[in-house]
Amino acid sequence: MQNAAQQQYLKVQVETASPGELTLILYREMVKLLQIAKQLYSQNQIEGMNAALHKVRAILNELIVTLNMNYDVSKNLYQLYEFYSRYIAEFMIERNEKMLDDTLEFAQGMAETWKQAVLSLKKGGNS
Repeated sequence: MQNAAQQQYLKVQVETASPGELTLILYREMVKLLQIAKQLYSQNQIEGMNAALHKVRAILNELIVTLNMNYDVSKNLYQLYEFYSRYIAEFMIERNEKMLDDTLEFAQGMAETWKQAVLSLKKGGNS
């Protein structure tokens, strides 16, 4: 029941979000999935961990296709997303926990930066 309510809430959130807010949702979901993967890794639940990491890679791919490559920042983000997608794939083979920690740190930093950008845009739009 709670999962259905959460899914409905997320659906409404996505349907009413601005492009910037959608990107923030993706970053937050990526952080959540990486935290889940880290927990599953520590419990040696490799199948579940891999499933979560495949979802993270799908989010990175979604972020890539939304980039407007006419801007230098998009080219830089493209390289970052590609790097972390490959990094996750390497982690799934090597199982070096530092790789997972690095990716989580990247995702948390991007989520926080994007949150600040969205808040800044909202404040600017209300002035």
